Amino acid sequence: MLGGACSDPSGGALVGAVCTATGPAGLLVIAVYSFLITFILPLPSEIVLPLANHLRLGLPLWANLSIVVFVASVGKAGGSVFAFHIGQEAKESGPVIRALRRSRFDVIEWSQSKVVQLSKKYGYAGLALALSVPAFPDTLSVYAFSVLEDDYLKFAAATFVGSIGRFLVWILFFRGAVANL
Repeated sequence: MLGGACSDPSGGALVGAVCTATGPAGLLVIAVYSFLITFILPLPSEIVLPLANHLRLGLPLWANLSIVVFVASVGKAGGSVFAFHIGQEAKESGPVIRALRRSRFDVIEWSQSKVVQLSKKYGYAGLALALSVPAFPDTLSVYAFSVLEDDYLKFAAATFVGSIGRFLVWILFFRGAVANL
C-alpha cells in the first residue's frame, strides 16, 4: 500500500525524494513534505513511515520510527498553522466563501456535514480524531476546521496529536506494510 505511492511515477519528484530520503537530510525532506501535504498537496502522509527502515541514523528501528513520526507530525502541525492562517483570511473574505459555495464540488457543504459535525461535538479533539483516519486527505479537514475556529495554538496541537494518531493506527494495524518496505 505504502510502497505503491513510492513506486508510482505520477507521484513526482517530491514523493520520490521522500521515498529515498536518508540521514538527517532525510528528516528535513520528511518535515518539508509533511508541511506541504497539510495545506496544499493531496498526498498521503503515511509514505514517510517506511523511511524508518532506511534512514541510516545508527539507531534501532523503534527509535527511527519514533523520530519519523515526530518530525512528520511537527511538519504537519506547521503546515496546518499556515493553512489555518489562510482559512482565517478566507473567513474574512466573502468572495472566497461565495466562490467555494458555487464550485462544482461544494467544499463548504461537505465540510459542514463531516468535519464541522466533529468539531462542534468534540471541538479540537474532533479535529484530532478526523486527522487520525488513515489515507484521508488532511487538507480538506484542516481548511474546513480553520474557518470555524480561531485559536492557533490549540489548532496546531490538535493537528499534531491527530498526525501522531494516524501514524500510530498505521503502525499498529499495518505494521507489516511499514516493516517490509
